[in-house]
Amino acid sequence: MIEFDYLYKGTCGLAHSHLAGEMAGHLGAAVAAGYFFGEDQSELPDEVFVGITGELKRIIAGEEAFWFNAKKAGITPTELFKPYPQEASNEAAIDSIVRALQKNVGQTRQSGHNIIFASIGVRALRDHTDFATPQIIDGIRKLTAGFNNTHAGRGYYGKEKGWRTGKQIKLAEINNFPKYDSIQAMVDVTIAELISTAAIKKQGFGGLWHIINHAAAITELNRFGYEKVAQLALPAHHQHIRLWRSLPDVEHELGPVVKSAHDPREPIYWEGMFKRDEARLTHRIKTLYGYYTIRRFIENDDTKQKADDAFLFLMA
Repeated sequence: MIEFDYLYKGTCGLAHSHLAGEMAGHLGAAVAAGYFFGEDQSELPDEVFVGITGELKRIIAGEEAFWFNAKKAGITPTELFKPYPQEASNEAAIDSIVRALQKNVGQTRQSGHNIIFASIGVRALRDHTDFATPQIIDGIRKLTAGFNNTHAGRGYYGKEKGWRTGKQIKLAEINNFPKYDSIQAMVDVTIAELISTAAIKKQGFGGLWHIINHAAAITELNRFGYEKVAQLALPAHHQHIRLWRSLPDVEHELGPVVKSAHDPREPIYWEGMFKRDEARLTHRIKTLYGYYTIRRFIENDDTKQKADDAFLFLMA
């Protein structure tokens, strides 16, 4: 498993991140997600957890520091993880984070970051209510509310059209498909999208990393008893898939998608060198947690095997 201290560090990282901007939430969310992956997959070899711990140390040290301007924000990536003063916890106040989320969860916000960050924070506080102190709750609530007026994210439509925000894209009817009628339906679409498009070079809207993590966040909120908010979030994920499907294949311009030769649940994976650019340092960890969170919804063994194989394209 991952040392428990990393969950508290990740929670503090989430709570402080509103001081630097919404995207700074990547750092704390990834560290907390790394701990949760270790907790959920505790039967894996110790070498896997050593490898993940190394990545968490890189995040805390500020190796992926481009999410905000530290000089302008007045706080460094490492300082995001500083502990809060000791206070009495207030478990009932955790709901205030979800109430803040409820105001922006119905539409895709920055490729799902609003619900991804909030759900990781809620799980940390629900699992360990001693973390649910007024300052930590207030920080995560402010981070969540910061997404109220953000757009759906950006997508790359090739050299001629360039980058477009979700607001600039008029989704054609061809990209439409039935609205989700359940959490399971959302997961089924997500897994099918992973299998069918992981090898295709698309750029934007957070990639399959965010589509997976967006889905996982909804399932986790539902699991923790916030069924109403989880249902309100389904249209945003549906929109996220439609935006992803609108992106062209840009392999001829940006090169092919690289596939990992090894499963991240195997020690050999963590012995090699893998990409840490393009935000892969934080997204690798968050998506390990996210994928195995929704993988448990797959009942068909053949589908599970195909999904595991496609997932390797996200782990290079």
